[in-house]
Amino acid sequence: MRETELLELAYTYALEHGLADMSLRPLAKAIGSSPRVLLYLFDSKEGLIRALLARARIDELELLSRAPNFTDLGPDGLNIVAERLWSWLAADGHRALLTLWVEGYARSLVDPEGPWGTFARDTVNDWLKVLAAAQPRAERNTSAGRARRTLVLAVLRGALLDLLATGDLARTTTAVHAQLRRTQRS
Repeated sequence: MRETELLELAYTYALEHGLADMSLRPLAKAIGSSPRVLLYLFDSKEGLIRALLARARIDELELLSRAPNFTDLGPDGLNIVAERLWSWLAADGHRALLTLWVEGYARSLVDPEGPWGTFARDTVNDWLKVLAAAQPRAERNTSAGRARRTLVLAVLRGALLDLLATGDLARTTTAVHAQLRRTQRS
């Protein structure tokens, strides 16, 4: 029970402060614990980072599980889901989680053997699975269908990075909607 409680407190701390320069001593002090307790519960700082990334992924998967019912969205289901996902991604209240996600994603790319491991690849696969389910069955398993959902994911991810860097919601939202119109099925 204490492990779960400390993980939630550490996750809240990570959302506010990030993971890149996380030090156990300030973290432990902020959450009312000690570095020794954290090392005992999570085996190492890397073990704690892995646990925090897994916790962040739970939030991501929860978002994806709330995606709309795909069976009655029709041929433009992919764009409908992408627009709804963008609305969630662009919401001000999600910036801390998404900044943490970007940090984990980037670290996973430069340190694939470290605690970040397969975080980036796993999240890409999670998102592509949701986007595939939004496509008509006849399109889903074609090379054109795979390319279309990969493009949509790239647009969402690129716009998200831009939004997090600049805070320019109007410009990034306009760009997402313009690109989604271009990727609609003809």
